[in-house]
Amino acid sequence: MSFVLSNRLRNECRLGGREFLGVLGDAVATWPLAACVQERQMMDTLSKYMADAKARALPAEAELHAKHHLLDTLASMISGSDLHPGLAAQRYIRGHGAKGAATIAGTSLTATASDAALANGVMAHADETDDSHNASRSHPGCAVIPAALAVGEELGIDGTRFLRAVALGYDVGARIIGALFGARAASSYESSLSTHSIAGTFGAAAAAACAGGLETRQMRWVLDFTAQQSSGIRAWQRDTEHIEKAFVFGGMPARNGVTAALVVRSGWTGVDDIFSGKDNFFKAYGPKAQPELLVEALGDRYEVMHTDIKKWTVGSPIQRPLDAIELIRARRPFEANQVQRVNVRLAPSVAAVVDNRDMPDICLQHTVAVMLLDKTVSFDAAHNQPRMQNPAVMQERAKVNVVCDEELSQFVPVRVSIVEIELRDGSRESERVDAVRGTPRNPMSSAEVMDKARDLVAPILGTEKTEQIIETVYAIETVDNLRNLCSLIRHD
Repeated sequence: MSFVLSNRLRNECRLGGREFLGVLGDAVATWPLAACVQERQMMDTLSKYMADAKARALPAEAELHAKHHLLDTLASMISGSDLHPGLAAQRYIRGHGAKGAATIAGTSLTATASDAALANGVMAHADETDDSHNASRSHPGCAVIPAALAVGEELGIDGTRFLRAVALGYDVGARIIGALFGARAASSYESSLSTHSIAGTFGAAAAAACAGGLETRQMRWVLDFTAQQSSGIRAWQRDTEHIEKAFVFGGMPARNGVTAALVVRSGWTGVDDIFSGKDNFFKAYGPKAQPELLVEALGDRYEVMHTDIKKWTVGSPIQRPLDAIELIRARRPFEANQVQRVNVRLAPSVAAVVDNRDMPDICLQHTVAVMLLDKTVSFDAAHNQPRMQNPAVMQERAKVNVVCDEELSQFVPVRVSIVEIELRDGSRESERVDAVRGTPRNPMSSAEVMDKARDLVAPILGTEKTEQIIETVYAIETVDNLRNLCSLIRHD
């Protein structure tokens, strides 16, 4: 290696003299100059972007989307407070965590910031109501927003910084999965790692760190402590009560993200670059990773604008079949007793998530049966466990057939579905749905997002408070202390 090249390696990688001599031999063999420079620049870019987010204005469209997702997630937290996983989270808080002032949504309970993030994250994914980011196979809101809320409330930050922290969380969490598995996360189906927990933990940490006002080098350490906590495996698929799933998707990532941000804020230091060097994050989790995707279009592509909001409060793979039935019914009205058979075609990996599940909101056959009878699927209907045994529902459910269609696998992670309805008069109707309502290609309007929030929040907090929450979210830039919003989402 020439003297010039050696000096460039030393300068670009910022090594001291003795350290440089000690690692030079290994560097020549395993750490080419170009890779060293690229990795260093990537961390420089990412950590600076994260530190600057608190003062960087969002584009108007990204800001509106962030408000939509904020309202949708708060509504999911509040409605989830009355569901089985949410009640389990509250039992934990009462027994072990109620020792702080941070708000637990939909309740009168308070806790430390990390415990509040845990409880609110579990409640946000207490069922299948919250948002989802298809390309990264993650549910950003249920981790990012509880984390930003907990730190933001503790520090009394303003609404503008809070919203920017939320948007940053969506950006970082989604990009981590893109870097691990490539531009599309479909290959993650081959891994036991849970993309939901990994994306959620990094997203929550970024949001919490932004809310905490951390600077560039501190952001490096936050990423380090986040990587050390980014555990999670897909065993949650065997969970029959949704508690473990709510923990893996929302509660654990939110808590871990808050922990990473607050330990660094308290003065902890760590590894400066967890994404490169020996035993780095990508070597441990994704040997075929593309770390450069971490900063691809950073500042130009806002992931909150590429995240779905569910029109229907059911599992993601069921959204398109319900849309399809609604579209068919709009052009050919029919009653449930006129239906002979319903075939729902899904990719096999997608069908496995919702085929004959025990919980009403993630059981495709049940929700389709309810759609046939009610001509809609309300939040109440999607969570009415006893109704799964109702004779009328069971009669319609028997007509529903899930067809595993390998041809549709090519579109994953987009969960394309085809619904075929055969009527008793011999006529047939079919509808294919690629862009479900609430996706970036077919977005819900502000009015639709508000209506969904009213359906979820009003039964818990009442109509007046619900309207105050909606008004406050869409004017979040006027909120001078986040505690004002938190006071609205509490149960008196």
